[in-house]
Amino acid sequence: MKPFLEKDINEILKNTKNLYKLFAGKNILMTGGNGFLGKYLVEYFKRINKEINKPVKLTVYDFTYKKNQFEKHIQLIKKDVSKPFYTKKKYDIVIHAAGIASPFYYRKKPLETIEVTIAGIKNCLKIAKNNNAKLIYFSTSEIYGDPSKNNVPTNETYKGNVSSMGPRACYDESKRLGETLCWVYSNYFNVHTNIIRPFNVYGPGMKQKDYRIFPNFISSLLKKRKLNVYGVGSQTRTYCYITDAIEGFLKVICLGRSGEAYNIGNNKPEVSIIEVIKILKKIDKNLKYKKINYPKAYPSDEPQRRCPDLSKAKKHLNYNPNIQLLDGLNFFYDWAKNNYKY
Repeated sequence: MKPFLEKDINEILKNTKNLYKLFAGKNILMTGGNGFLGKYLVEYFKRINKEINKPVKLTVYDFTYKKNQFEKHIQLIKKDVSKPFYTKKKYDIVIHAAGIASPFYYRKKPLETIEVTIAGIKNCLKIAKNNNAKLIYFSTSEIYGDPSKNNVPTNETYKGNVSSMGPRACYDESKRLGETLCWVYSNYFNVHTNIIRPFNVYGPGMKQKDYRIFPNFISSLLKKRKLNVYGVGSQTRTYCYITDAIEGFLKVICLGRSGEAYNIGNNKPEVSIIEVIKILKKIDKNLKYKKINYPKAYPSDEPQRRCPDLSKAKKHLNYNPNIQLLDGLNFFYDWAKNNYKY
């Protein structure tokens, strides 16, 4: 499976050209490089190394790599970051992007979900502290839980409405504790930390068996099957196409102010699942759907609304997502036609 569209990588490169010089000569350690988001970041650093005089030296840890791989200036290492690890290498930036983000999988593996987040961020924070390096932590918009209507759009100061017990708690609460650890290292050990809270990122590279909304829906479209809508379909989200998301992540890494958390996503349109289906009908007018109960493998207590306030990201980072939902879904669908089984 080719994890991206070439045009998307070129778009990311074009929109972040002003950041190249800020990455030049940096030694970077990243976890989770074989995940949906991680693959884009690895590819980005490969590409900019062809454009800059002082290359980025990138070390990537991921337990799903089948074997260690070594390329010029880039090392992909098979490693479980939930286990203690130490490195003598010196790093300027440490990025913790490893995690189990799909509800289907974290419901099946709750302890592993907790460990890869908590043990992983502790390992990374220690390395950042010892190297006086910048620490970037990929958290989640799920730390906000189910916000009240007065807190939608949700800004970074909202403290959250999250259950510590339930099928989603292993993911939500471990991510929240990861943020606390970043705060402690920032305030007690003077480590430069930034927290990224992604909001419903989608696009080419999502695995067909990821079991999140768009891989599910796109698979059903390709197979000419009815789309399954869990519950009544009234829950709303805003969705961020991968190119907009990666640009935002890179801006946080380069420009984020120490100790700050940033929402990265799209703040419009906020649409229900049923409204998403109406948009998908513009791609396939024969689309049909049915409402079903939540399957046992999928946690049912999902938040009813999710929409970011991007004011801080716009002010600090000049972050402005621009890919429309219909356009992004068309890009995803075209990619899936060549990469999904149907």
